Amino acid sequence: MLETTLGFGGMVVAPHHLAAQAGADVLDDGGNAIEAMVAAAATIAVVYPHMNGLGGDNFWLIQLPGHEPLGIDACGAAAGLAHPSLFKEQGLDAIPARGPLAAITVAGAVSGWQRALEISASRCRGGIPLARLLEPAIHHARTGFPMTSTLVGNIAAKHSELQSVPGFEDTYHTNNKPRIGERLRQPTLALTLDRLSQKGFDDFYRGEIAKSLVDDLAEVGSPLRRSDFEDHKALEVIPLRLEISGNAVFNMPPPTQGLASLILLGVFDRLGVERADSFEFVHGIVEATKCAFRIRDNHIADPSFMSVDPTSLLDPGHLDSLAAGIDRRRASPWPAPSTGGDTVWLGAIDAEGRCVSFIQSLYWEFGSGIVLPGTGVTWQNRGTSFSLDENHHNCIQPLKRPFHTIQPALAKLNDGRVMVFGTMGGDGQPQTQATIFSRHAIFGQPLQQSITAPRWLLGRTWGQSATSLRIEGRFGPEICKQLSDAGHPIDVVSDFDEIMGHAGALVLHPNSLMEGAADPRSDGRVVPSRQ
Repeated sequence: MLETTLGFGGMVVAPHHLAAQAGADVLDDGGNAIEAMVAAAATIAVVYPHMNGLGGDNFWLIQLPGHEPLGIDACGAAAGLAHPSLFKEQGLDAIPARGPLAAITVAGAVSGWQRALEISASRCRGGIPLARLLEPAIHHARTGFPMTSTLVGNIAAKHSELQSVPGFEDTYHTNNKPRIGERLRQPTLALTLDRLSQKGFDDFYRGEIAKSLVDDLAEVGSPLRRSDFEDHKALEVIPLRLEISGNAVFNMPPPTQGLASLILLGVFDRLGVERADSFEFVHGIVEATKCAFRIRDNHIADPSFMSVDPTSLLDPGHLDSLAAGIDRRRASPWPAPSTGGDTVWLGAIDAEGRCVSFIQSLYWEFGSGIVLPGTGVTWQNRGTSFSLDENHHNCIQPLKRPFHTIQPALAKLNDGRVMVFGTMGGDGQPQTQATIFSRHAIFGQPLQQSITAPRWLLGRTWGQSATSLRIEGRFGPEICKQLSDAGHPIDVVSDFDEIMGHAGALVLHPNSLMEGAADPRSDGRVVPSRQ
């Protein structure tokens, strides 16, 4: 069983060991946590291509010593041509999840790396050359890396729906049925990363790479055009904040579901649960999840289009009323839709106490499935979260930003520690964040135990019509029976099920001690700096 990793000189955690190593090596070279995260983010875009990439989006929470946390919103907006009529004229009643009409939002990930390095240079005296930061990613794309079980499994699982999508078969060789440990090379992506290392990240939006991306997207039938790229930029934002049992917890504002994560924690905190991993613990978080998701599904969208101030939904009186409506022994009805998703969360801390919580995603596995031939970039399908109902708060409109399930978390604990944590998993992200935080920060579980311990997921998977509470078998029959008797439709899954997400966490103590934990459900690792 994994043990909590300890260190002093810096630490990186990622759901793939090559990404964690790339970040830790930057710390060893004197880089800061932001620079380490750029190296790790670029590397994981190569070695975990089913879950994230240059064609996706990302979000950052950055804690600099002596300052309040700041956020980076690197979410790409819908194309200027993306009107509801674009889809309805083709007889569609929903935005497709795969193919050209799923590739309808600008990819913001590279702009997030760019904005983060600007903050690093201006506020942290960062100066590691860009070529050095991208060196590991270029190497792994050019020479190849051994495919893991999660990548091979997802290639096989998604073969039937993606084999005809432009570029997918050529990139992932699905008809050859890749095996675990087989080398995957991405030479075209290596050339793209190499050009970015020489020309800078802006080339992705306004240079030769942008031209190639736009030409290839137009060729396959995407509505994205050059002006959509030129108008894009990552935003520096003020994170949302909520006090939980005396701890300050931070998350991203809309269009992410960070608001839902904080509502969930705020409601659960008011239930007075006394013991982790009990019936009351699981039932309480599940019911708080339902409260948070009802609000999320009715309100969260591009903040420019929202009719309610997100901070008003975190008002103590509002959270009190939500908690008061929860039956402590019975499950409330739950006919709500859910959102699947595949994502990566990474964390970094450096020797100066700078902390980064970072998340990057293509949305569904392999996003739209389109791999653009000129750059090797796999394009996201985040736009499928839009509605075509013109009365819906999240109806697609030109240049509107899509609702995002992904959101990194950060907490300043009441004893002076700083905790960065997160996970992949769509609807599972708020639930897993609440579980990990409450286990560790409220109930005192060791950090690794808080991640390794059995988890659950409320929601549907794609293709299923029934809603259930999926719960890992390690909880045992007694709690499962209690939950079932309370009215929760239980579906017991394997002991360490990947559907529960790939979580991770780092904690910085006031004496500079660092703790790190990775998820045994992933291919991840915590790598401490040698400093």
